[in-house]
Amino acid sequence: MSTTEELQTLILTTLNKDNVIKDSKTLTLNGKSVDQLALLGALNSLKSKEMIDFTPIDRIVWTLTEEGKQVAKDGSHEARVFAAIPSGEEGLPIAQLQVRIDRAKVGASAKPGQGKAFKNKWISKSGANLIRLVDSIVDDTQRDLKEIEASGTLKDQKVLTELKKRTLVDKQKLTSYSVSKGPDFSLEVKKEATDITSDLLQSGEWKKATFKKYNFDAAGVPPAGGHLHPLMKVRQEFREIFFEMGFQEMPTNCFAESSFWNFDALFQPQQHPARDAHDTFFLKDPATSDRYPRDLMEKIKRTHEDGGDTGSIGYNYKWKEEEAQKLILRTHTTAVSSYMLYKLSEETKKTGEFRPAKYFSIDRVFRNESVDATHLAEFHQIEGVICDRNLTLGDLIGFMDVFFKKMGMDKIRFKPTYNPYTEPSMEIFSYHEGLKSWVEIGNSGMFRPEMLEPLGLPSDVRVIAWGLGLERPTMVKYGISNIRDLLGHKVNLAMIKEYPVCRLDKKMGKELVGLSTD
Repeated sequence: MSTTEELQTLILTTLNKDNVIKDSKTLTLNGKSVDQLALLGALNSLKSKEMIDFTPIDRIVWTLTEEGKQVAKDGSHEARVFAAIPSGEEGLPIAQLQVRIDRAKVGASAKPGQGKAFKNKWISKSGANLIRLVDSIVDDTQRDLKEIEASGTLKDQKVLTELKKRTLVDKQKLTSYSVSKGPDFSLEVKKEATDITSDLLQSGEWKKATFKKYNFDAAGVPPAGGHLHPLMKVRQEFREIFFEMGFQEMPTNCFAESSFWNFDALFQPQQHPARDAHDTFFLKDPATSDRYPRDLMEKIKRTHEDGGDTGSIGYNYKWKEEEAQKLILRTHTTAVSSYMLYKLSEETKKTGEFRPAKYFSIDRVFRNESVDATHLAEFHQIEGVICDRNLTLGDLIGFMDVFFKKMGMDKIRFKPTYNPYTEPSMEIFSYHEGLKSWVEIGNSGMFRPEMLEPLGLPSDVRVIAWGLGLERPTMVKYGISNIRDLLGHKVNLAMIKEYPVCRLDKKMGKELVGLSTD
């Protein structure tokens, strides 16, 4: 194949001799016709330097297919069938036609050739034999194909259409070029610089150098698009479910929280093990914060110590404000829920009217846990809260049934459990078809009066709440067995690009492992 340099030299020398190249299809190099596609690259290169100019010449030509080339060489199918039948009244048994043609290595001609020969009235059927009706024939098909092969066309359009139906010819667009000299025509192709380098600047050569022009019409390198992490795909599915059910998203963009909102406002005693350093991350600088309402603090203090006005006996210990002031990385998003309920209470006091509310959040929380295949020191929590008058445990169970069905979980069970700030409390289980077992998927309950009363909500207002992790549903959806492959420094970036969109209401991937085929 000719090189670009060879083609450029051919173009320039031909133009220098003839001033113009009327049609580049006439160009030859080393006794062979020049490939027009390769020539186009050389033309574009010279045109960018303004050494030449060119315009395309388009023409439609007919070319022979592989089968058409064989027919042009060996004769048409019908002619070969005619040649296989001997002259005379006896003719040739139909069963022997294929055998005789096979011997002539044109076996594929038997079936199409026989029909065409009948149509041309060259042969006829006599009993079980084929006989000739004429002594000799003219193979028009072979003649027409040879003409097309030589000239690229045929005068009779009907014949062309017929040959195309028989897949013997095909239409093809060919492009050649008319070339003329440009304003900077020269027999020598100067090398152009593409960038200003430090060497050019230091030597001063940049003043004399010829720089390649930018081609603003050229296709650039496609930018690498961003990809959503599988956690974000599943998170968005949950958000859509909450929004569909009329929930308002809580502001959870602050990871640092005071122990007051994270623990004390939730009626969690200050000596609770979850508040120890081996379970919680404490901030060093700043280490404390007193950004909470003083009147609310006093109510919560009384509730912890003796139950306050709730009718409870509290925890019977001396509550310390310095313990509540400690700043931590929040251990759950319920800290935000307690603050939102307090804001709802304050709004109720201002307007004199209580308005039911539905809140949700999906964000990161932190626990001082040992990292293994199923645990991380930071993970995501999904939380939902409904606040309304006279809610019951039945409302919570009914809502859970609807909520999890939207996630594609039809079989739900509940089991009593203990939480410091909910009573009654329930663990939520879903039947996993792949594992053939019940799997814990979340926790739920009704906020205790000891939590709601200090916040200032009306006495008949109840709050139902539930929470679950984001990582476990994501691992199930995408068949990930080690949580460190999902979140953290060991994540494979290719996984983020390749994993599909999540549909919580559809079974996908490894969730189907173990499913019955019944």
